[in-house]
Amino acid sequence: MATPEDLIQKFENRDAVVGVIGLGYVGLPLAATIAEAGFAAIGFDTDAKKIEALLAGRSYIRHVAAERVKSLVCAQPCEKSGFYPSADYSLLERCDAVLICVPTPLTEARDPDLSYVRSTAEAIAPHLRSGQVVVLESTTYPGTTEEVVRPILETSGLRAGTDFHLAFSPEREDPNNADFSTRTIPKLVGGITADCGRVAAALYGAVIETVIPVSDAKVAEAAKLLENIYRSVNIALVNELKVLFQKMDIDVWEVIEAASSKPFGFTPFYPGPGLGGHCIPIDPFYLSWRARQYEMDTRFIELAGEVNHSMPDYVVSRLTEALNDRGKSLKDAAVLILGVAYKRDIDDDRESPAFRLMELLERRRAVLSYHDPYVPRLRPSRRYDFGLESIPLTPQNLAAADAVVIVTDHGDVDYAAVVEHAQLVVDTRNATRHVDRKAGNVVLA
Repeated sequence: MATPEDLIQKFENRDAVVGVIGLGYVGLPLAATIAEAGFAAIGFDTDAKKIEALLAGRSYIRHVAAERVKSLVCAQPCEKSGFYPSADYSLLERCDAVLICVPTPLTEARDPDLSYVRSTAEAIAPHLRSGQVVVLESTTYPGTTEEVVRPILETSGLRAGTDFHLAFSPEREDPNNADFSTRTIPKLVGGITADCGRVAAALYGAVIETVIPVSDAKVAEAAKLLENIYRSVNIALVNELKVLFQKMDIDVWEVIEAASSKPFGFTPFYPGPGLGGHCIPIDPFYLSWRARQYEMDTRFIELAGEVNHSMPDYVVSRLTEALNDRGKSLKDAAVLILGVAYKRDIDDDRESPAFRLMELLERRRAVLSYHDPYVPRLRPSRRYDFGLESIPLTPQNLAAADAVVIVTDHGDVDYAAVVEHAQLVVDTRNATRHVDRKAGNVVLA
């Protein structure tokens, strides 16, 4: 087996092949960044359509430009820098490092679903060789790297920390963030041994601007959960205050702006129709589940989840009240959902609160349509299958709707036109704050 110093030197010289398993919103930007740093990168995915698109120089993720893909993709495994996408897992044997970037969803019972992590580790094990480093990036509960991934990889007959290196480094992607990219977001790294951590840190140090080693993999796993729990709890707080302040006839958005004038001791968080994305609605419950194994209840986490999960119901109640005030019923009302991506200006609709909201509206027999410039059609998921395609945001379509519900505040939508032509606008994001609301057809929710 190569010594840790041998591998560290290899990574510093960019004389290594790096494999990335899972070419989604985390894995694809990471693989591209690794290739741009001078490494030969191999991206693995079980979705043949993704591989086909990448080999043709096309991108299926909005914030990863097609031009970037074209400039990096190789027609065959690259000898030096470049990116080769493939579904052939036997190519893992060529890799000096293997990074796992697969989903970690929840089950219907809100328990961790590690099936993707397990199946990926099982796919790696037959091709694992002495001297490789394997890093899990998928968010999970503390102990997963050592207790779940390690035993599966060791079915190869090789031993972690002796024959190969094993570490955890949490992904911190923030799609479409103009201020931070994969390369500039600080990277936490923790190994199951000190040498495992040093080797993994050396790999990332050759790609990422700032690498922060921590004492072990469990610390890195827990730090990622803390980041997202912090956001979940604070968003739940302002969501609860939104409901209270609405009853008190106080504008929560103005309150937040006023409080934000304090130059210390306050960080603004903003309310909305619920939580979306693959992190904040899901990750806190990984720690809740783990805590129960230690006979402890995580009350803050559970309460925050309940508050945030209830927000679509609150939006429906505000919509129902607004329609009633206009002599209309939610049943058979034409409701246009404006924005289904989980946040503004991206094409990622994973765990979007729009879907729970649409489910509630369908139950009440509203007639649904939607517009989203980045999500042209709603693909079936494990829970939802609305079978809808985005409609144009024309004056005619706006006027035809009994209500327009702003769920995602995309930046290139003309909200003045929305307010002008819509009969009723239910705004969950304060997207109409710069629009003249004197007509009285805008309701904040």
